[in-house]
Amino acid sequence: MKKIAYLCLLALLYACGQTPPPSTLKDAFKEKFLIGAALNLDHIWERDTVGVQLVKTQFNSIVGENCMKSMFIHPEENLFFFDDADKLVKFGEENGMAVIGHTLVWHNQSPAWFFTDKKGNNVSREVLLERMKNHITTIVSRYKGKIKGWDVVNEAFDDDGSFRQTKYYQIIGEDYIKYAFQFAQEADPDVELYYNDFSLCMEGKRNAVIAMVQKLKEEGLKINGIGMQEHLLMNWPDINDVEKSIKAFSDLGLKVMITELDLSVLKMPEKFKVGADAALNYDYMNEMNPYAEGLPEEVAQAQQQRYVDFFRLYLKYAGKIDRVTFWGVDDSVSWRNDWPMRGRTDYALLFDRNHQPKPALQEIIKLVISD
Repeated sequence: MKKIAYLCLLALLYACGQTPPPSTLKDAFKEKFLIGAALNLDHIWERDTVGVQLVKTQFNSIVGENCMKSMFIHPEENLFFFDDADKLVKFGEENGMAVIGHTLVWHNQSPAWFFTDKKGNNVSREVLLERMKNHITTIVSRYKGKIKGWDVVNEAFDDDGSFRQTKYYQIIGEDYIKYAFQFAQEADPDVELYYNDFSLCMEGKRNAVIAMVQKLKEEGLKINGIGMQEHLLMNWPDINDVEKSIKAFSDLGLKVMITELDLSVLKMPEKFKVGADAALNYDYMNEMNPYAEGLPEEVAQAQQQRYVDFFRLYLKYAGKIDRVTFWGVDDSVSWRNDWPMRGRTDYALLFDRNHQPKPALQEIIKLVISD
């Protein structure tokens, strides 16, 4: 009853012209955690003027969706391309936003030269370590004092907790993680260093990451936080499993970041279902893209409730969670439209294709008012 009375009092104050309720994500959560978004090149270079205004209004943290990944920032052995990353950092500085570096070591979106010699054979352990050190040192040093934190290593484990069989692991061994954090720490001793991965709600991967963190700390290396990629589906993951991981990582004394947040309303396609029959392929594509003409109200409502449930969880751990970052700005630029099948129409973010907020936005903001 006290809570209801308090909310009624707030409503009366707002109606009388007193302090209005927050209307943006960053204002609503400013005492809780940072609210971030991943920016593409049209945002970074301010070509998408409406999207850029939305970023400036709603978010206080940014990360490059692709521009700091190694294939873009270090495409050739002796060539670094910093234009896009420089502009991202400048954008953050000019708008008072926390800039996150993503990502220093990742098996995906890495240039082929990184792992091979001129004959196409795998390089030696020593060569790859030297290349990795040069890559990390050059980039981290360039943005020293301008980056809040780096996703140092990305997606090093399979869901069962075994090491992902990447070129880094095959050539260097599991120590590549240790060296990556060491090189980053040496390049900028003051920057925060994170490990970032998906499916961290799964017990095997969660336990593997915990063991990795403990080993890094035992060896005197710094790790400040864990980025939990939250690429959500309507029926996965179980929110209780996500809570277990938030608690487990925070119990290690680590910051928890909710990274790459989006919520797909589409089915995940079955592997290898699409074959050579054009008619079957057509039917399958239609089945996998059911909302091309718009999202039914009941689906939108269900998505809204799931978003609210997850933000309620994030608020519960507001003292442990440092940042919640959406992977994109609005539905039109979400990677969910093209993964794992290209050309679908998804509705994964809180802003629609016209950059307008969905009703879920205000429902999430209301959680803070009633907290």
